[in-house]
Amino acid sequence: MGTSARLLRLLSLLQTPRDWTGAELAARLEVSARTIRNDIERLRALGYPVHATRGSVGGYRLEAGASMPPLLLEDDEAVAVAIGLRTATSGTVTGLEETSLRALAKLEQVLPPRLRRQVGTLQRMTLSVARRRSNAPTVDPARLTELALLCREHFGLWFDYSDRRETASKRRVEPYRIVNAGQRWYLVAWDLDRADWRTFRVDRMKPGMSPGPRFTPRELTDDEVEALISRGVPPEARRHQARILVQCPARELADRVGPWVGTITAIDDSSCLLETGADNLEMLAVYLGLLGADFSVSDPPELVEQLRVLARRYAVATV
Repeated sequence: MGTSARLLRLLSLLQTPRDWTGAELAARLEVSARTIRNDIERLRALGYPVHATRGSVGGYRLEAGASMPPLLLEDDEAVAVAIGLRTATSGTVTGLEETSLRALAKLEQVLPPRLRRQVGTLQRMTLSVARRRSNAPTVDPARLTELALLCREHFGLWFDYSDRRETASKRRVEPYRIVNAGQRWYLVAWDLDRADWRTFRVDRMKPGMSPGPRFTPRELTDDEVEALISRGVPPEARRHQARILVQCPARELADRVGPWVGTITAIDDSSCLLETGADNLEMLAVYLGLLGADFSVSDPPELVEQLRVLARRYAVATV
């Protein structure tokens, strides 16, 4: 192993959250303890703040420094950082767009072609719809990457699925797009057995997906994708129905929430009526507080009571 390769390997070890003794590093890199000490000094000269502790349990670790030296990232870490930066450039976090673009440009410049293609694939095959805050389930990034590749290459997909009623089914689909909506991930696909478009929550897709044969893609626009997501679980199909008067122009509210939330009807230039539904009224009460506008609720009475409970709780918390 040459000096440069050894330094990179040493730096990779030091970036892990633990202390390394000189003997451990020497064994890992198959060099002498003296070589390790020399390499540590080379890293320090390059700006890496390598801290050393003495004694029988002493060792080396990389600490935060005054300036930002180069980082070494594993493949999956580099992909995760690139996707996170691209998400930040979409304007979902105020003030981060420009700096995220600069950081993304630097990262993508040094990404190996295979990782650049992987990041590009996942980005092109995903669509971000207006977000809302919720206790959304997590999704394995590897599954998203696999789905994105199938969408890009137009390969069919077979998988086991459990819907919101926990009804299990086997699905054969042609996958088209991955959608991030309401902090949940959805797959938009053509269902071969039902001969129609369907949306699937990615977290409800069971492990063990199997790719199918290639297919000829159908025409599908972003607007049609959003409509499909909205149709997936219509508000009127939920357990509780609610009517909320919001002190906000209809167009402005529509920009803040996704089409799946419900129907927005303009009342005048400064207010609108939101008709929505929910299976959990407590979660709906919390969500209404995140609309960024004053509102009033008359129906259903159970939602009004939930709002009163939350109001008392918040009042006690601020005393």
